Amino acid sequence: MSLADLPPGQNAEQVRNHWWWRPGWHVGRRFFAFHITFDNQPALHELAATYRTALAEMPSLTLIPDQWLHLTMQGIGFADEIQPAVLSQLVEEARDLLSAFPAFEVEFGPAIVADEAIVMPAEPPEPVQELRRLTRTAIGRVFGEEQVPENANKFRPHVSVAYLTADGFSAPYIETVSRAKVEKARATITHVDLIEMHRDRQMYEWRTVEALPLA
Repeated sequence: MSLADLPPGQNAEQVRNHWWWRPGWHVGRRFFAFHITFDNQPALHELAATYRTALAEMPSLTLIPDQWLHLTMQGIGFADEIQPAVLSQLVEEARDLLSAFPAFEVEFGPAIVADEAIVMPAEPPEPVQELRRLTRTAIGRVFGEEQVPENANKFRPHVSVAYLTADGFSAPYIETVSRAKVEKARATITHVDLIEMHRDRQMYEWRTVEALPLA
């Protein structure tokens, strides 16, 4: 069960390999998205490192290094289907909308084992949900409302610390995560990144096209 479908505080019963190829994806293809990234967030990095240490001996996991920690927010589309001029227009629309939204703090703490990843939900979720709504508004203005991808309501903000790479039961991962001695970490959200990413090496890696500051 995906994180968005899990009640708060509950884990999935079974897990599966995260790295199956979603429709349209293949090696070499790039994808544009609005994400929140976490450079210069030492508290969050320390928390993620604690979980990586706890999970280091577990099988069938891809541990995510600090460089690629991110909060998945809103997809845009494949890079080979979006003209540069259209992307520039989207950047300006998003910049105008996001520049009026104040920077804020979110907290990450106990990890959840979802169906494809071990994740840290963001609390409170509402400010991140509003950021996503603004990016969806920008996409709708440029591409048309009917062309905005993904479900508007099925979104629970989180940062993944590891991806599962095999099908099975979640219990061993839940037990390992529950034994980790962690304290909650706060992160300050000051910008949203429009990124161009790929998953060629079983890791989400990207270049930042534009960093869009909040107020």
